[in-house]
Amino acid sequence: MPDEPKPAGDSASDVAARVVSSAAQDIGSFIKSQREAAQVSLRQLSKLAGVSNPYLSQIERGLRKPSAEVLGQIAKGLRMSSEVLYMQAGFLEQRAASPVRDALLTDVAITERQKQVLLEIYESFCRENNPRPDSSSVEQENIND
Repeated sequence: MPDEPKPAGDSASDVAARVVSSAAQDIGSFIKSQREAAQVSLRQLSKLAGVSNPYLSQIERGLRKPSAEVLGQIAKGLRMSSEVLYMQAGFLEQRAASPVRDALLTDVAITERQKQVLLEIYESFCRENNPRPDSSSVEQENIND
């Protein structure tokens, strides 16, 4: 029985390439929407972020997937939290939605360091007020159901 050619797009490398391309498109369109919302031109952001205009254009069009370092530079240029871009690009795990967290991350009146300190304090208060149930209380709840 002769070997039949595999259909195009079936190999693991093809799947990986599609995933990377999709991620690049997602982060690129997100950056573009943030740039447009901030009313900053591509050239202005390029200058603010310290990345070349053609490279930034390729990122926005999904042709390139930027490194964490470049994302950090773009975040600074957009005056937004680099954490937001890292999560969008898949470098950081998405956390549960929180209006307080979202407000802190998008606030332009405070520095990145101040945002991180405030987030750490906020998260410590949340942990203190909502401790994770230990196994005995979970078992007790299951018994009562």
